[in-house]
Amino acid sequence: MSYFDAASAAPLHPVAREALLASLDEGWADPARLYREGRRARLLLDAAREAAAEAVGCRPDELVFTPSGTQAVHAGVSGALAARRRVGRRLLHSAVEHSAVLHAAEVHEAAGGTRGELAVDRTGRVAAGEVGAALGPDTALVCLQSANHEVGTEQPVEEVAALCREAGVPLLVDAAQSLPWGPVPGAWSLLAASAHKWGGPPGVGLLAVRKGTRFAPQGPRDERESGRSAGFENIPAVVAAAASLRALRAGTETGDEAARLRRLVDRIRERVPQLVPDVEVVGDPVHRLPHLVTFSCLYVDGEALLHELDRAGFSVSSGSSCTSSTLTPSHVLRAMGVLSEGNVRVSLPYGTAEAEVERFLEVLPQVVRSVREQLGVPAAEAGGARAAVGGAGHATRAPVPPETAEPAAGPAGSGGGSGGLVVDSLGKRCPIPVIELAKVIGEVPVGGTVTVLSDDEAARQDIPAWCSMRGQEYVGERAAERGAAYVVRRRA
Repeated sequence: MSYFDAASAAPLHPVAREALLASLDEGWADPARLYREGRRARLLLDAAREAAAEAVGCRPDELVFTPSGTQAVHAGVSGALAARRRVGRRLLHSAVEHSAVLHAAEVHEAAGGTRGELAVDRTGRVAAGEVGAALGPDTALVCLQSANHEVGTEQPVEEVAALCREAGVPLLVDAAQSLPWGPVPGAWSLLAASAHKWGGPPGVGLLAVRKGTRFAPQGPRDERESGRSAGFENIPAVVAAAASLRALRAGTETGDEAARLRRLVDRIRERVPQLVPDVEVVGDPVHRLPHLVTFSCLYVDGEALLHELDRAGFSVSSGSSCTSSTLTPSHVLRAMGVLSEGNVRVSLPYGTAEAEVERFLEVLPQVVRSVREQLGVPAAEAGGARAAVGGAGHATRAPVPPETAEPAAGPAGSGGGSGGLVVDSLGKRCPIPVIELAKVIGEVPVGGTVTVLSDDEAARQDIPAWCSMRGQEYVGERAAERGAAYVVRRRA
């Protein structure tokens, strides 16, 4: 079995395993006590803090350990906002932040604060200048991930940190995905990360708050971890987390492995579109994590694709709307405006063999072909040719009802609102509405329209993405009696 989901959780690093087992015998006592066992536990905790701080690029007394990366983010956001309440209550964050940041922002908003969402381009990258323009006198905190967890795009943290410092606004960086590959550059104020992303044991996060950053911990106070993280420290797990992070940074291991994995990912990025028709590789091709690549396949159900890859021996993840874990499109893919259906995220752990990647590239085309066949997608349509109406689709040629007529935002004098095709995909989940659209687009003349009726939220994202990939014009949408009506004009 090839495990290709390191972005969710990396396999336990051998050094972490050794450190964990060794510290179970020495680190079980209360580090706050003065007797021998307590002193030994304190020495282990202090050494782990020094090692982690060195890897992060901060002082040991600026770093605390938390029970998870999510809790580190929540504590960082709430503590920074509370400390700057008199300055303002506005929180800025990118549209592609991890759900931990978004959930913290929701709590802040519910408590009377405000927030602003920073848009990203089609690669998932924020423009530093737009962050600077959004900073105002009432901005209390900016949150920006160092690299995206779904598509691997790296953010201009160093530039944003400089702008924030100039404006006197603290910047919290979610470094969960990038910290295994090196320290985060720039004058950031707060940083959060999670050990299971770099091969440490789960249940360990870290929060760094640099000196000079105003911070007021929220919730019941605790004498442990500088009052910023309550509860008894899990010293064996903390020691293992710090030891594995230090091991990754030792010598040239990280740089050499990063370069090797980047070459493997480049191979996937290049060959998947060659091997599989109608695929969109997403994320920044240059400013990205070395081990992660994400692509989306037209006419493919994401859940079925992941199951088939699992049966073929590959553990991969997805940000698709069509998976068992979510019924709505990924907020990351939605913010980027890219295809969400048939989404596959491959994130290679340290030590991934080249042969495993080659086998994945051999297996993937047949797996995608099989899933498309199960959904009734004709082979010609999957390759881009016109297909006959039939299978899952149902279309009628008729004047478009008023509630589903072409939106007024369409090109002036272009027509096409009447006499087009109406595809009823109500009650069907993506990718079925997109498949039905693809099957009938050739039945209207160039300049004619197809209106797709759908009540699946993913259609709002995937139909425009399909148009972009296939050279058709997305006219717009409007409300219908149920769901929405999406109008597409044939251009090719």
